[in-house]
Amino acid sequence: MFDSLSSKLTGAFASLRSRGKITSSDIDSTCSEIRAALLESDVALSVVEPFIETIRTKSLAALPTLQSGTNQAQAIFEIVNTELVEILGGAARRIRFAKNPPTVIMLAGLQGAGKTTLAGKLAKFYADQGNTPLLVASDLQRPNAVNQLQVVGESVGVPVFAPEPGNGVGNPVKVAEQSLAYAKTKLYNMVIVDTAGRLGVDAELMQQAIDIRTAIKPDEILFVVDAMIGQDAVKTAKAFEDGVGFDGVVLTKLDGDARGGAALSIAKLTGKPIMFSSNGEKLSDFDIFYPERMASRILGMGDVATLAEQAKKAFDGDASAKLEEKFARGDDFTLEDFLEQLEAMSKMGSMSKLLGMLPGAGAMKKQIENFDESEIVRTKSIVQSMTPLERQDPKVLNGSRRARIALGAGRKVQDVNTLVDKFTAAQKMMRQMRKGGGMPPAMAQGMGIPAGMGGQQFGGQKGLPPAKKKSKSGNPAKRAAEERG
Repeated sequence: MFDSLSSKLTGAFASLRSRGKITSSDIDSTCSEIRAALLESDVALSVVEPFIETIRTKSLAALPTLQSGTNQAQAIFEIVNTELVEILGGAARRIRFAKNPPTVIMLAGLQGAGKTTLAGKLAKFYADQGNTPLLVASDLQRPNAVNQLQVVGESVGVPVFAPEPGNGVGNPVKVAEQSLAYAKTKLYNMVIVDTAGRLGVDAELMQQAIDIRTAIKPDEILFVVDAMIGQDAVKTAKAFEDGVGFDGVVLTKLDGDARGGAALSIAKLTGKPIMFSSNGEKLSDFDIFYPERMASRILGMGDVATLAEQAKKAFDGDASAKLEEKFARGDDFTLEDFLEQLEAMSKMGSMSKLLGMLPGAGAMKKQIENFDESEIVRTKSIVQSMTPLERQDPKVLNGSRRARIALGAGRKVQDVNTLVDKFTAAQKMMRQMRKGGGMPPAMAQGMGIPAGMGGQQFGGQKGLPPAKKKSKSGNPAKRAAEERG
């Protein structure tokens, strides 16, 4: 969503870093570029103007104390980063759990913002942490809203309280109120109430939301907003804040291609923190909103912290420990191990999104966009078509076996050959590094290490380059003496 903004901001700072000693006119020019980039991204003017003025004031004040060169540009970059984090809310905020369960969370927002799907994502997020949430179908107006929540609840393994069929039948306030008694009886520690929305803000929508709020006295009211609707998101948020009131914001559809100005405006203009974000269609595409991480991504520095967290969730700790023990024993890395790693990578989600979290990903935008997500699936199908023996020992893969594997995976024999060749090369490299041989010569040269040092161990005398051979004397008698020495 922030690709365009990130690209423009990265360009502005690249230009600033290319200068020698930075002057006040350089700061003015950079501020103008940042201002234009923010306005083009649909950030509210009332947010942009004070933001730019703060950056200009702080940068000019810091300029006399800064050294020339890249340190000056870096210092100004840090000022922008700090102010951007403040616009996004400052610090992440968690759900406040009730002292006496259940904790009641009410979702509010317009129709089409994704409240029902968001309810399922929120329930899964907390269920994975050991909580026992209950979903409540209080949207009795939208066609099939109750049925949709039941389907979502079943897919995440969370029960749904739905005593009314919906489609215009039933009292949403009574359903919400009855759900609390039901949750206490069944010992659920969290209740997530999905409410109705409208295509626009109106008196009927507000009154129903107010009545539900009064009946259940929620611990948290979350305003769910579609991040793709631009400035309308801010207007709607203000209307809900004045009418019903809410404690935090949830941004949905952050994976869209809209300009994303709502995310940079809504927290500042409403004074309410963005608590969660949804960035995909999968029910696992949901997480706590971290202002500092989002600012880092917008400024082109990536989001390594989130990437590490996703990797930790995907890779099984016991499996990783077993793999380490295997290497310690000197056993080879097999195609079975490779398949386990591919399965873990698949759990992490879209590879394009993961690559987008790396620092400097903006410079690889085209390559990331053209990344073939199905390549992992095709690779897995080849390995899965092998027998246990073939996965353990690729040397047994003769022509007939490879033809059978290709047929089973729906691929060409050439694809099988390519995978096996690459795996064998990687296996040899890992074996060489484990035995202390260092890097293979080809890999070493690719990294700029002189030939002959690729196989040397680093540290101690073995880490030293080979001693140069002394030139031999042209005098026969002297050369004979040197050789005897």
